[in-house]
Amino acid sequence: MAADVALEALIDALRRLPGVGVKSAQRMAFHLLQHDREGARRLAGALTDAVQRMRHCARCHTFTEGEVCHTCLDGRRDARLLCVVETPADQAALERSGSYQGLYFVLMGRISPLDGIGAGDIGAALLLERAGDGVVQEVILATGFTAEGEVTAHALAGALRARGLKVTRLARGVPAGSELEYVDLSTIAYAMGDRR
Repeated sequence: MAADVALEALIDALRRLPGVGVKSAQRMAFHLLQHDREGARRLAGALTDAVQRMRHCARCHTFTEGEVCHTCLDGRRDARLLCVVETPADQAALERSGSYQGLYFVLMGRISPLDGIGAGDIGAALLLERAGDGVVQEVILATGFTAEGEVTAHALAGALRARGLKVTRLARGVPAGSELEYVDLSTIAYAMGDRR
């Protein structure tokens, strides 16, 4: 049986989403076509609109419709603090916590030597320029605690400290509300080492 080109193209497009395999993409495609054609049209329109209108903020590199994002334009933010994250999703998570009132810089990735991604590929030069504006006093490295996130934090910390900036790293430890016996050993070890 010959495959329908439009259906296969839709399934292939859905597979580009993180964590979506062939079966999940097929389920989504069949659902949209069978039960929610209006939803499919809205999704297509929203994607087209976002791709055309969204760009990188000139100051922090996150996504925005304007030249500068709303966070960077907010005069109530503490411009002396600059938090470096890997992705806009990481920035959104920190914002939802309500615990940080400074500004951000979004790398749009992380250093990954095995994948051929170096500091130049993630906007390190833009970060150094932004952090060296004479206003920023502390740079908080909030990259992930993966091997790549650690390499990224280490490389950036060295370059930032060489410019006389105070550099800190997000603390890591035992999650609130968890029982110690169920926490992985590396988290316990880091929590013990970073105790205060």
